[in-house]
Amino acid sequence: MTHGSADLSALLPADLPQRRLLRTPVPGPRSRALADRRSAAVAAGVASTLPVYVERAGGGVLVDVDGNSFIDLASGIAVTSVGNASPAVAAAVAAQATAFTHTCFMVAPYEGYVAVCEALGRLTPGDHAKRTVLVNSGAEAVENAVKIARRATGRDAVVVLDHAYHGRTNLTMAMTAKAMPYKTGFGPFAGEVYRVPASYPLREPAPLTGAEAAARATSVIEKQVGADRVACVVVEPVLGEGGFIVPAPGFLPALARWCAENGVLLVADEVQTGFARTGAMFACEHDGVVPDLVAMAKGIAGGLPLGAVTGRAELMDAVHAGGLGGTFGGNPLACAAALATIELYEQADLAAAARRIEERVVTRLRAVAVRAPQVAEVRGRGAMLAIELVRPGSLEPDAAEAARVARACAERGVLVLTCGTYGNVVRLLPPLVIPDALLDEGLDVLEEALLVGAPQAAPV
Repeated sequence: MTHGSADLSALLPADLPQRRLLRTPVPGPRSRALADRRSAAVAAGVASTLPVYVERAGGGVLVDVDGNSFIDLASGIAVTSVGNASPAVAAAVAAQATAFTHTCFMVAPYEGYVAVCEALGRLTPGDHAKRTVLVNSGAEAVENAVKIARRATGRDAVVVLDHAYHGRTNLTMAMTAKAMPYKTGFGPFAGEVYRVPASYPLREPAPLTGAEAAARATSVIEKQVGADRVACVVVEPVLGEGGFIVPAPGFLPALARWCAENGVLLVADEVQTGFARTGAMFACEHDGVVPDLVAMAKGIAGGLPLGAVTGRAELMDAVHAGGLGGTFGGNPLACAAALATIELYEQADLAAAARRIEERVVTRLRAVAVRAPQVAEVRGRGAMLAIELVRPGSLEPDAAEAARVARACAERGVLVLTCGTYGNVVRLLPPLVIPDALLDEGLDVLEEALLVGAPQAAPV
């Protein structure tokens, strides 16, 4: 199957046009009225990227309360990869809601939970025996992976990478690198978390191979922590909030070898990279790495809240009965959504669709970069792509430029996100089912935003 609107149209809502349409300025009057209501009711600490309020969404578009239709290049932060309001997912959820909405799997179990665990055991890398626990979110999945690693190894120390993002709970805030807005003012944080250098090819002080960058990281572990104290090393195969940083080839395999040689568990945080997003079902497959534990969420259930940890059976089963779980973990509606979503990934080969999106977007943006002096790098994998912006003629991060580009896109009906340790990265996470014409139009708007009003290189 080749990617395109004609090929994947069956996965889109039939009654929602896949088009960009602006009926009012952004935001429109109804969105402004809702913003006034929000300010009196919603905590100020909850921020939003798009200054409009969504009334409907489907496929690759978001429609706001004023009738404006935006091209969605965010997918709810890599969640609605099969398209928002996927007809198949919506039908599965509706059928389950008619049967029952909750029993708590720890009280009265049901088949949907078991079926999702079976599917994840089959899909995650490695042919070893596996077990799975279902939770509610990515942060909860990462936290449970750490609990399992500590219990299985009898060790306490957790190692994470610079530029990493792992969540907003107390433990995962400690594991996250970026202070503002995720950590500032929320401490003290959980202990026994240690940070080592990542592989960030654009910003290495001297060119390092992946193996050399891994050796740098493991040297820090051995000197500052001690390998025999480390329960796990937790890695995002592509660093997400840190800037969609793809490590140098060989970095992850070398890190995995060091873990195996030292009795340390390798935990892959595939919360953002998982489920076909990078052009493979899981991003660690690109490097031939088989983790001991995989933490998942986001794209797993087509928009419903669900997370999971899948790992080697002997590790997962090392936890005592009652040591894992939660009231809503593996909710039956979310399980029904996950099973329908996984079927779409496999039957429509959405990993291949992600690879075609990468080819289309990267080719286009690298051509734009030649004319945009503030673009330091276009990078990413599959449909997880980014543009790092700097002050022309340097590598000085330009967060203001990233914000300007995102704002200019929003004003013209295209949603993109920013990220990065320095706030200077524009990231693209289109739905894997987005029609080609809609994607191209979104790139037209992004190109214009990059080229019009951009900072100019200083004269030589």
